[in-house]
Amino acid sequence: MFSVSRRVARATAFILLQNRALAITRLGTKDPRMSQIVMHGDTVYLSGQVPADFEAPLADQVSSTLAKVDALLDEAGTDKSKRAAALLSATIYVKSMDHFAEMNGIWNDWIDSENKPARACVEAPMARPGILFEVVCVAAK
Repeated sequence: MFSVSRRVARATAFILLQNRALAITRLGTKDPRMSQIVMHGDTVYLSGQVPADFEAPLADQVSSTLAKVDALLDEAGTDKSKRAAALLSATIYVKSMDHFAEMNGIWNDWIDSENKPARACVEAPMARPGILFEVVCVAAK
């Protein structure tokens, strides 16, 4: 039977080990509401990404947004050679399901067809009228 002090020491060591392993890092924190990147262990969470040009056609909005995702994953330190394989999940928002097929064509060219992420795509009203596409991603380092 362990003494109380030995059990406390083991519990404290376990908690310290957990805290070290589960460190949280936040990048891109200029916005008062959110971080662009949150890293927890070897998991990278990206905030919703939208195109810079809200007046661009859908193809340009999707391509430029996915380029932002690539840049953020690079900033988070994901392995560029395994980038497409590192994508674990994506939630895609389109302004209209009329855009679904065109968006999917661009998406399919961007992802690694051997390492597809879990994915959902929904039609949603956007924060700004000109936004046609938004994506939220989770990736492994």
